[in-house]
Amino acid sequence: MDNEIAEVAVKLLLVEMQNKLREAEQIAKTAKACADAGSIPEAIRMDLDKYIYDADRLHDAVTLLGRLAAD
Repeated sequence: MDNEIAEVAVKLLLVEMQNKLREAEQIAKTAKACADAGSIPEAIRMDLDKYIYDADRLHDAVTLLGRLAAD
């Protein structure tokens, strides 16, 4: 694999992963505020899992590209 292409792809994936994690952080803060206000069911309903899932898949892609570039 071309290391330059892999480097560009990894950087783009890391930016997107950072964006997903920021979104997850905002939702987690909102969920905590709901929980602190006594609305536990509302806090649980926050759609946090999709952002964490997406960030994890992006991390998997970064890891894979890193291994492919090293070979």
